[in-house]
Amino acid sequence: MIESGVEKRVLVVAGLAVSLFPIVYLHVVSIGRLNPIRHTISDYVFVDGGASMLAATALTLAAASTVLLLSLRDVGRSASWLMGLWAAGLTVATIFPTDPDGVPTSFSGLVHRYAGAVMFVSLPLAGLLISRRCPKLRRLAILSGGASAAFLVSHVSINGFAARGLAERVLFAVLYGLLFTLATQMRRTS
Repeated sequence: MIESGVEKRVLVVAGLAVSLFPIVYLHVVSIGRLNPIRHTISDYVFVDGGASMLAATALTLAAASTVLLLSLRDVGRSASWLMGLWAAGLTVATIFPTDPDGVPTSFSGLVHRYAGAVMFVSLPLAGLLISRRCPKLRRLAILSGGASAAFLVSHVSINGFAARGLAERVLFAVLYGLLFTLATQMRRTS
């Protein structure tokens, strides 16, 4: 299913791990300024130095995902395309930042939203397709689909309760789990 030397596997896992550092840092330095239950991860672009840190996370994650994609074989054209859309969505969402809360949606904000929708649907679907050949991914793939649906639903505020940020963080945690699991399934070559 996956063809890779040890070097590619290490590169993917290292890239995924490194992509976590800037976003964890942003979570820590913004305590008291952004509410992780209500604010999305994209809102860290409004924290001092947040744009570059968020870009580092997203672009490193996109690069690691691309190396992983290039290592996949026998997963089918659809799964490969969906993985590519995930990486492209991350990149486009980085180039076109979101808008601050309460501000009318700009062109950049609109592109950001659609790129986010593409990436948050693409990777769970790719996981589901790949899990047909890699059963170890099945639970995470199903969970990622559910988390993606929950994030979509979270955009509707119910009685003033908004948990979009929490839903997105859960989704990202599951997607990272999916990517790490897929990377560790890369066949060892001698």
